[in-house]
Amino acid sequence: MQSEEAYDVIVVGGGPGGATAATFVAMDGHRVLLLEREKFPRYQIGESLLPTTVHGICKMLGLSEAMETAGFMRKRGGTFRWGLDPEPWTFAFGATSSLHGADYAYQVERSKFDALLLDNARKKGVEVREQCKVSAPIMEGDRIVGIQYQDDTGSTHAVRSRYVIDASGNQSRLNAAVGERSYSKFFQNVALFGYFENGKRLPEPNNGNILCAAFDLGWFWYIPLSPTLTSVGAVIGREHAEKLKGGHEEALLGFVDSCPLIKEYLAGASRVREGVYGEVRVRKDYSYCHDRFWKPGMALVGDAACFIDPVFSSGVHLATYSALLVARSVNSCLRGTIDEPRAFDEFENRYRREYGLFYDFLVGFYDMKQSSDSYYWTARKILNTEERSNEAFVRLVAGAGTAATDFFRDRQNVGQTFEKMVGIMGSGQPLSADDAATVGNMMTNKARMLESRNLVLQANSDLPLEKPMFDGGLIPSPDGFRWVDPRGDQRRPEVEQAKSL
Repeated sequence: MQSEEAYDVIVVGGGPGGATAATFVAMDGHRVLLLEREKFPRYQIGESLLPTTVHGICKMLGLSEAMETAGFMRKRGGTFRWGLDPEPWTFAFGATSSLHGADYAYQVERSKFDALLLDNARKKGVEVREQCKVSAPIMEGDRIVGIQYQDDTGSTHAVRSRYVIDASGNQSRLNAAVGERSYSKFFQNVALFGYFENGKRLPEPNNGNILCAAFDLGWFWYIPLSPTLTSVGAVIGREHAEKLKGGHEEALLGFVDSCPLIKEYLAGASRVREGVYGEVRVRKDYSYCHDRFWKPGMALVGDAACFIDPVFSSGVHLATYSALLVARSVNSCLRGTIDEPRAFDEFENRYRREYGLFYDFLVGFYDMKQSSDSYYWTARKILNTEERSNEAFVRLVAGAGTAATDFFRDRQNVGQTFEKMVGIMGSGQPLSADDAATVGNMMTNKARMLESRNLVLQANSDLPLEKPMFDGGLIPSPDGFRWVDPRGDQRRPEVEQAKSL
């Protein structure tokens, strides 16, 4: 075994949850190692994003421009052939003012989107090692203090850290050290999916919408990834899984024949048979939740912690939102401003609540004996709001049920500010006094990162503090990277301290 190394934080998994968590911790000035099992770009399912991810998390990461220029399909909402309504019905993200103009998301090829996030993590100072297989946690008593992994040459390494974040997905080798996984007794489904070229599109402006269509055995997703490429999947109950025994392609095409709307949309299409999209894949038992999301020294985010039926495309949202939450807890503990149990309980409580909103709503949404108006009413009940029409429904399925869109909106320039400073350092341009002070702080940081006290200067110091989500709970710091105790106004002293540097 190679000699031990040491970092502030080790993140296991380079997908959206891992890359996001690693970046937010590194942006707060800490030394982060990210270990990814595969070599990017790599295939992954889960191509449909929500507005909160695009206009919230990605803006805070400084990725807005990169997302805009990547050529991803714009998703303005969703179209459903569901319940008692005989014709498809459509919701638009722009139907609610609570999203503050964030009226679209993207349909993405995950190989491209995930690589974009991971490259951004590198730019923000995260040390990324690919093709590294994590084998076990390193324990001292009841605390996790690092991990063991094997690199692409077969050499075994031990790395120690103050915290480990497990973002390695539903097949995690570490999450059993934190708690036990329980599978949903309600969502016992199997997904069978593949990719097609030249499928039909919805009329403008909804041609980028996700299309979901129920049929006798379950429901279909139909996700346009480009003008010609479409992800198509059938979600069926486990009691129908025997239909897959005759072959995955045969089963998928048989399900298509059983769903008139999807059959119509694929009438002129052909299945992709080569490359990463050439396989018809299966995923089963994918609705679950762990009884704990953290223990001393380690936390679970994304699919390592929980996953819910994908009808509302919540996977990447839950992964990146939980990554932001855990980054706040880690950053707070590393700086010694909040004690560990309180910081990580805040992470877990908020994460469970967001997961619970989707779970509770989906239980009602699977009742096919209701109309769209009934689903809208259920959303209002779940969110405990008096919103009318379909606003509560749109807010929930946009990922804005509890994710503080006001907070994201007001801090959207955090990542861009950091990128500006990095660009100035490498350009040879003369620096202003303010830029010189900022760059000086960056260079003295052991991780060569812009410390959060500089980022605080970019936050609007006149913004009101958020209210706690729970009795006795914590709230985000003005820059978004840590927790603060609302029982004392810790915002103004922090801003004044930063200004004095």
